[in-house]
Amino acid sequence: MSIKNPLIRGTIILTIAGFASRFIGFFYRIFLSQAIGAKGMGIYQLIFPIHGFCFSLCTASIQTAISRYVAVEAEKNPRSGRRVLAVGLTVSLVLSCLCTFVIYSFSDFIAVHLLFEPRCSYLLQIMALTIPVGSVHSCICGYYLGLQNASVSGWSQLFEQIIRVCSVILIATVLSENGRGITPSLAVFGMLFGEIASMIYCMLYYYGSKTAKKKAVSYITKPLSYHKIFILLMSMSIPLTLNRVMISLLQSVEASFIPLKLREFGLSTDAAISIYGVLTGMSLTFILFPSAVTNSIAVMLLPSVSKAQAQGSTLTLKNSITLCTRFCLWIGLLCTGVFLVYGKNLGTILFHNQEAGIYIQILSWLCPFLYLSTTFGSILNGCGKTSITFLQNAAALVVRILFIWFAIPRYGIIGYLWGLLVSQLFLTLLYYVYIQKLLGFLIPVWQMITRPLFLLFFAVGIGFSVQWLVLYLPVPKICSLFSAITCTCGLFGGVMWREFRHSLFQSKSNTP
Repeated sequence: MSIKNPLIRGTIILTIAGFASRFIGFFYRIFLSQAIGAKGMGIYQLIFPIHGFCFSLCTASIQTAISRYVAVEAEKNPRSGRRVLAVGLTVSLVLSCLCTFVIYSFSDFIAVHLLFEPRCSYLLQIMALTIPVGSVHSCICGYYLGLQNASVSGWSQLFEQIIRVCSVILIATVLSENGRGITPSLAVFGMLFGEIASMIYCMLYYYGSKTAKKKAVSYITKPLSYHKIFILLMSMSIPLTLNRVMISLLQSVEASFIPLKLREFGLSTDAAISIYGVLTGMSLTFILFPSAVTNSIAVMLLPSVSKAQAQGSTLTLKNSITLCTRFCLWIGLLCTGVFLVYGKNLGTILFHNQEAGIYIQILSWLCPFLYLSTTFGSILNGCGKTSITFLQNAAALVVRILFIWFAIPRYGIIGYLWGLLVSQLFLTLLYYVYIQKLLGFLIPVWQMITRPLFLLFFAVGIGFSVQWLVLYLPVPKICSLFSAITCTCGLFGGVMWREFRHSLFQSKSNTP
């Protein structure tokens, strides 16, 4: 396996685009938190479980199925791949339009009786318009990911983020100059503008490339019929949709119950929503920032696993899984060390919120399990084990909801944070045990855990020393903080890259 391998090349492209997008989004979150406040962030974040539910029902599973079957069928006949996209997109658009109608028509009911926050009603109506638009660009991205062309997905993601941020900042500036207040609805309008821009980009790319490659070429196999493609897509997407929908429902219950249970703990409604906004809109932004890498690996790993399994290439499959697992685990350990040591200062300096820093420190223990579970879930989906991922995800979410129900009224938001850690650890272990039985995959403890931990202690120690020295220079505190983080990540990342290159060379020499 070399750097030219589609899995590696696609991961690099998606990672660069993901990091650029998250970097922009990171400062966008800071801007939003200052523009609409912690309470506004909380109200804004409350609509995302509904958005996630709609995406799961209408698009996510179909996108995954498109990616898998395009990877398998497009090599035999490109027309089959295009038909897979046409059928998947049609189904996704029908579901999206129905979902938009329901959300828009019953926004008041959903806001009052499901989210327990009437102020979310207008936000839900705007969000509903993003669903059919998002389904188009997601399905086209799934098609190109199946062809292991990651550039379309990467560029559309980055383009969407740029348009979203620029439109929100522009409108916010105009409103401020006219003396009008900035509300959470502005952020949702930004979502809509970003989705429209991304859809236009994907459609132009698809029709442009289709016209350029239109040649009379004969293939040995005939293209699959639309009827057979529909059956294939539904055979994978229906159980996967049930999986994602149930998970989204549980996540919606989770999101709506957190402020409710915080009120039982003794907080006012506004204080509960503010804490929820700090947690989800500020602290989790840091924790999820490095997942640009792990999500990219997961996206590219699914078609790669599907293709290797269809070809019966067991060695290629195990090499890909081992390489991706090692990379995700090392990133998770690095992030745990960085957020644990520097998390409190990050929250205080960047968000001017001490609670955000405390939550970052506690959530830092999530990183290895969060990033590994993303990769393991993609492996199982690529092997067609969608029912297993559903059951295991549901079990982990039930654990989290139990913590919300019983721990938050007694311990406050800290009870939920510990619930997140326990459920993520539980999910990662479930995934790992099943993959070990299915593929005979074992994590080498010394290479993937013990050695990186020794290196992490050394890198954090050097970084901490650099921070202490820079504090004596006439520079802002943020400079000393980022000097320490850069030093820690540079030392650890340099060794990690060296190990990664060595692993690439070994896997390439072992591949027949």
